[in-house]
Amino acid sequence: MKLQIDNNDGRGLVDYTSAIDAARAPQVVRKLNQPSQLKFSVVANVSDFVAPLAGARVILGKASGQNIFTGYLMQAPEFEYLGWGKTGPAYRYDLVGASDEALLDEKRLPDIAPFVDRSAGNALRQLTSDVASGIVDTSGVLDVDTIASYAGDPQKTWTQQAAEIALEARATYRTLNGMLTLAPVGAATHALNETDANFSPQGLTLQPASALINDVTVIGEAEPQAYVTDYFIGDGLTERFYLSHAPFTKTSKTIFDEEYTDATLDPTRWNVSDPSGAISVAQGKLQVAGGTGQDGQTVVSFVEQIELGGALVLQHGDVMFNAASSGVIGGLYAGAVSVAGCLAGFRVSPNGTQSNIQALINGAAMGPVVATIAGHHYVMATRLYSQEMFRMQQRFHSSLHPAGRAYGGAAVAADVQIVLEIQDIDPTNPASQVAPATVLYDGPISSAPGFCTYALIDAMNLECSIAFTEYIQAIDTEVRTALPGQSYVTLLVGNLSEGAQCTTTSSELEFFSAYVPATNQQIEVRYRGTGRAIARVTNPASVTAQTRGVDNGVHGAVRHVKLPPARTASDCENAALAILDDTINPAWKGQYDTWSDFLPAGATDIFPGDALAINVSSRSANFVAIVNEIEITCNDLAAEHSFYKIKFANDAARQLGFEFEAAKIALPFDATELTIAQVGSHYIADLTAAAVTQITSTTVNIDAGVTPPAGGGIEVRWSDEGWGAYNDRNLLGRFATQTFTLPRLAKVQDYFLQQYDASNPPKYSRYSAALHVDYPL
Repeated sequence: MKLQIDNNDGRGLVDYTSAIDAARAPQVVRKLNQPSQLKFSVVANVSDFVAPLAGARVILGKASGQNIFTGYLMQAPEFEYLGWGKTGPAYRYDLVGASDEALLDEKRLPDIAPFVDRSAGNALRQLTSDVASGIVDTSGVLDVDTIASYAGDPQKTWTQQAAEIALEARATYRTLNGMLTLAPVGAATHALNETDANFSPQGLTLQPASALINDVTVIGEAEPQAYVTDYFIGDGLTERFYLSHAPFTKTSKTIFDEEYTDATLDPTRWNVSDPSGAISVAQGKLQVAGGTGQDGQTVVSFVEQIELGGALVLQHGDVMFNAASSGVIGGLYAGAVSVAGCLAGFRVSPNGTQSNIQALINGAAMGPVVATIAGHHYVMATRLYSQEMFRMQQRFHSSLHPAGRAYGGAAVAADVQIVLEIQDIDPTNPASQVAPATVLYDGPISSAPGFCTYALIDAMNLECSIAFTEYIQAIDTEVRTALPGQSYVTLLVGNLSEGAQCTTTSSELEFFSAYVPATNQQIEVRYRGTGRAIARVTNPASVTAQTRGVDNGVHGAVRHVKLPPARTASDCENAALAILDDTINPAWKGQYDTWSDFLPAGATDIFPGDALAINVSSRSANFVAIVNEIEITCNDLAAEHSFYKIKFANDAARQLGFEFEAAKIALPFDATELTIAQVGSHYIADLTAAAVTQITSTTVNIDAGVTPPAGGGIEVRWSDEGWGAYNDRNLLGRFATQTFTLPRLAKVQDYFLQQYDASNPPKYSRYSAALHVDYPL
């Protein structure tokens, strides 16, 4: 076995094997989804001995070329005085090396947008490239499984984030020989059988554990719950209106604000296809000069997909046209970038020496046309509103549902309200800077895709410059108003400095002074109520099997899931299924000590994340465990004999698809108890489109938005509780029609709706539709 060190002094790799302190054998420690570590000591054995330096490259390997460790010395050696030698004081140098990814941990992660709907491997490759391309080879990174969303954090190291990405896909990463790999946990399996001639019974320690759980309550994050619509009416004076619920909202933040200050487009933000050389950055602007004349060839697109959930604002920029142009600006595409495939965008077409700008919706130009004027600037923006905050369920894994077969991952259907607006700015007229924008389109797109490509530019022949581009995750509240006899328009909710007309807090809708609603101006506020995601799921078969005497067989536990994030109650249910897959089985953990010569059959080395198929019938042990840590002590360097301590556990003892934490909030654990067979089928669809259609002093007309199920109906209550066929304490009525009339008894009135089917007992919606009326009598 050979120890080689390159001190970056021009000598290349130098053999330090003879300098290894014989009293302290080198030791390699490998841990699951953590950097490996090499501990060793050397002493000066030649006159020109060079003490290893911080940053030196270290390789410990066999003569065959199989390396046990590759990495770097991340700190200077510790000196241990040994006495006085022939040439002066003698020292032992104690050194610690970290595996190849240690260099990545020294780099700062750039500010990048969250990875959306990417495979774990794709996300890890992108993360590695964004941190420092070329340090490690990523060709060994497999895709493994899809992650709904992962937000990088510059405050975390590369290894911390790589470990989180791997955990969400139930995968294992490692670096060796300058190569990064990512593979499903258990991709390599080693048989540990007591009938094997190399098996060492004295080296095997097994620890059965009492960890059985067949009734689990999973606590997740704050989630969007009731579908709330509040109805108010203006009086010309009132600026503030009280909301009926505390709104759920994701953190309002700017994903990016591109000012085009660099000489080229940032590759961590933009993908560029430019066969004709039409795209450049100059004078603080994105310059577009022509194109190929073909659709979908000259494209500048955002590197991440846009999730059409909650509220989003895309400011495509301050655009100045230099000549007649053809193309699409600020387009959203469910597939390839093309005019025909554009979900929403701004269509630019020639008009003499100038251009026309029109809304492009589902591939068709529609609505008002804005004709450009030479020297004017045009600020274009897209606003999107969806009542569904997350358009894909989270994925959860177990030993029975590994990568590629996870629970969850289903798409979440939703309609999306889209507003396209443009502001014409005349540099010679300061008033145009604050003039209202022209709305080119304000309407819903039914069954909108969950994720879209955002292409700032699709240039067939665009001649323009763009001063900025901004992507904002906005306040998740939709506010629409209508003057008497006019159609509803969607207002911008946010800060006054951003041009918003109103804002919302946890309890109020506040209009800014310039936008106070006029007398009889109708106001609709749509948002989701907030609550804690929680689910309780049981395994009845396990409960029955565990029933003994006075013990009813229930083995319950509460788990607060940190990773993968359980964002909704349905996520909590899927997480519970994954937990119960493993916790109803016996839990085993242990350690196997053996020499490298006697590793399980066919294994030349073993790594964390490998599976051990353990079959030791004399100890009633027949299970599959996952290696989580290995200590390799290189006792005999010359003969290449090393001693392995292999620590392992099955998923019942250590669940590799989760990170749990202690719950930090007191909760009423009143979640509906479901069996594993009921998950996914216990609830029917929510009434997401329920609306008030007319209000009088004594009645309210309601449209539930869907035809009630055959044999079922729409249940209406005064408060959001008591749902079911046998509780009438707050019941307002049950209706078999889509539209119906309800009594109005006060100025402020609340109505809560759920639909139910003909099952016995009936199945209900998971979340209520909450309609709040605050109108004068």
